Amino acid sequence: MPVDPQIQGMLDLLAGLNAPPLSSQGPQAARLGFEQMTVGMRVPEMLTPVASTRDVTIPGPAEPMHARIYRPDANEGDTLPTVLFIHGGGFVIGSVETHDNQARAICRATQSVVVSLDYRLAPETKWPGAVEDSYAALAWAAEHIGELGGDPDHLAIAGDSAGGNLAAVTALLARDAGPALCAQLLIYPVVDFDPTHDYPSRTDNADGYFLTTDDMLWFAESYVPADADTHDPRLSPLLAPDLSGLPPAVVLTAEFDPLRDEGEAYAAALEAAGVEVRQHRFDGLIHGFFDLGLLSAAAAKAVQVGCADFAALLHQASPARALT
Repeated sequence: MPVDPQIQGMLDLLAGLNAPPLSSQGPQAARLGFEQMTVGMRVPEMLTPVASTRDVTIPGPAEPMHARIYRPDANEGDTLPTVLFIHGGGFVIGSVETHDNQARAICRATQSVVVSLDYRLAPETKWPGAVEDSYAALAWAAEHIGELGGDPDHLAIAGDSAGGNLAAVTALLARDAGPALCAQLLIYPVVDFDPTHDYPSRTDNADGYFLTTDDMLWFAESYVPADADTHDPRLSPLLAPDLSGLPPAVVLTAEFDPLRDEGEAYAAALEAAGVEVRQHRFDGLIHGFFDLGLLSAAAAKAVQVGCADFAALLHQASPARALT
């Protein structure tokens, strides 16, 4: 099917701006431009309402890290799931601020406490720095579960794009060394950095759909050291020799996304390993749709579907707290 008409209007507008590719801008300019496109265009009425937010500083493997805690409307004393959310942006751009509304959407739709993390970005910090930060944040959430959601059996992880990679990788680390996770939400994740692997969606959707192949190459060059083993599961979770024992997963992909095929390959690999998987491809949508609900009714519906599946996994073992 064609691109959703409401999203196509946005793509036409972006094309008319003739902005230079990210690779020619440099990290700082690219970060500023992305922040202007997200945070700079928001007004308070656009924010998904939650009960409260609180910025905190948590320990990291190299330096203290900034995080923001989102709480949903709930009765005082209720125990809730806790979700670590890891933002996207190619490991180079993005922040808690740029992904504020996405964290809010997950918090509200799943009735969970969400901890959104600012990890160290590339190229200043190469892989595996962001992985180490993400795992440290998950360990912190587990240690502080009493003051977060309060339910140690309902700790989960979520992320979009590059954050989806970090969420998947952190889930692998947690499977092997703890803490236990009850679910993972992977939103159009990047899961394979082997440059010899070909996916048709990378060619079919190479340009004109927001995320481009040129962007992806620049992100990879910025994040991955030249001597890195691209088959290391901490970099390419799709290439992990064993995916069994991972928490149930919701995997969301978009028809017009270069990352579509590898995300769906990861969902299939998880399922083949015996992991419960709920996978959705949203036709007509592009990379980044999870933050386009105010622009596109189709994107809003996709967010609703993905969050509903994630909520079901988060609450499935606690019928007394199941969503109504």
